[in-house]
Amino acid sequence: MFTATADLILPSTVTGSFPRPRWFDTSMLGRPLDTCMLDIRFREKFQDALAVVISDQERAGLDILTHGDFHVDEDLAGRAWHHYPLQRWAGFEGDYLQPEQTTAPWLHYPPGTLLNEIYTGWRWPHIVDKIEHRPLDYPKLWRIAQAKTRKPIKFGTCCSQVMALFLDIHTPKYKDKRQVIWDMAEAMNKELLALRDAGCRCIQIEEPTFHFMANAFGKDHEEVKFMVDAFNREVQGLDDVELWIHTCWGNPNMQRVMEDTSYAKSIEIYLERCRGDVWTLEMKDRNQKDLELFAPFKHDLKKKIAIGAVSHRTLQADRPEDVAAEIRKALKYIPPERLIVSSDCGFGRQGCNREIAFYKATSIAQGCNIIRRELGLAITYVPSADPTLQIDVVPGRKAAPTALGAT
Repeated sequence: MFTATADLILPSTVTGSFPRPRWFDTSMLGRPLDTCMLDIRFREKFQDALAVVISDQERAGLDILTHGDFHVDEDLAGRAWHHYPLQRWAGFEGDYLQPEQTTAPWLHYPPGTLLNEIYTGWRWPHIVDKIEHRPLDYPKLWRIAQAKTRKPIKFGTCCSQVMALFLDIHTPKYKDKRQVIWDMAEAMNKELLALRDAGCRCIQIEEPTFHFMANAFGKDHEEVKFMVDAFNREVQGLDDVELWIHTCWGNPNMQRVMEDTSYAKSIEIYLERCRGDVWTLEMKDRNQKDLELFAPFKHDLKKKIAIGAVSHRTLQADRPEDVAAEIRKALKYIPPERLIVSSDCGFGRQGCNREIAFYKATSIAQGCNIIRRELGLAITYVPSADPTLQIDVVPGRKAAPTALGAT
C-alpha cells in the first residue's frame, strides 16, 4: 500500500532523527506529552522546534519529511530512542547497568573505546511485571508535526525486538525474552493502530534485528523465525499504511556497532517474509556493498528500496553530484519506480550539527533532481538551490530569476 510515494519517482527523504536547535533544551523525562504541554516554555519550544525541523527539510527540497524524533530526550548517544516506550509502558522499573552476562554478544567493547563508554553509560529498566500498553502519544505528536506541512510526515519508532536486547527479567511472569518481545510487539501494535487511526499513512519501524541475527545464527534459525513472526505481529492491521522498515548497522553517537555488515543472509527475510512496503538500507557508509544482491529481484520487487546515499557517520557535506553518482549505481539493480533516496540513518542521536545535516539533506534532493533530468522526469523544487533565494549576494550582481518548480 503505497500512500506517501505512490506518485513519486526517486523521492528524497532522510531517515528520521535530526539535530535539535540549540535553544530546544528541554526534555520530556518520561512524562506524558499532555503534562509537558502544560508547561508554556516546553509547549512553545517544542512546537517551534518541530516547525523549524520541518521548515529546514522543506527548504532542503525533500519530498517526504520527518518530525526529527524531537519527542525523544536529548541524552547520551541517543538512548532515548529505545527508552521512550520503556519509560511509559507498564511492567518496567528503574534504570540499571545491564550486566555483561546478559548483554548481547555483539555489544561487548573494550575499555578505551567510545562504544564501551556508551554501552556502560546507558541504563535500562528491569522487567518487574507483565508488559502492557500505555499511550505513547504518537497520534498527537504526528498531528502537531503534520499540521506544519502539506508534504507527508514519515513517523518513525524503535522496533520492539531491538529494545529487548537491553532488558533483564526480574519477575516470574516471564520465562524468557520471547514472551517479552511478543508482549512489547502487541503493545507497540496498539500504538501504531492509534497512529494510523489519527490519519498517519507513512510509518517507519526502525531496526528489527533480522540482519544482526541472520549473520550471527543463520537466516533459518529458530530465533530469527520467531523475530519475523514478532515483527509481523507488531505491524498487524496496518494494511492501509505505507510501512517502512529501516535497517542500519548502528547509530549511537554516529558509531557503527557491527563488524559484519552484509545483508546477504537477510535480504530474503526483508523482501519476502516480513510485512512492509519500503525497506531502507545503509549503503553509502558501506560503499554500496550488497547492491548486486538485488539483481535477481530487479523485475519483481514487491517492496520499494530506500538506499542511503549520504552517511550519517561522516562530517563531509556531500555534493549533489556525489548523491547522483550513488543513485546511478543503484539504478543498475533497482528500477527507478522502486528506488527511494535517503540517508543511511538519522542525523541526531548525539550526531552531527544542524548545518551539516541540512546540506546533506539538500544534496539528497538535488542529487535526485540530477537523475530525474537524465531520465526525463519532473523535478522537485529545491528552495535552498534557488539562486534568487540566497541569503548573501555579491553587490551589483543580479541572480537570474528561477521559475517556481525548477532548481
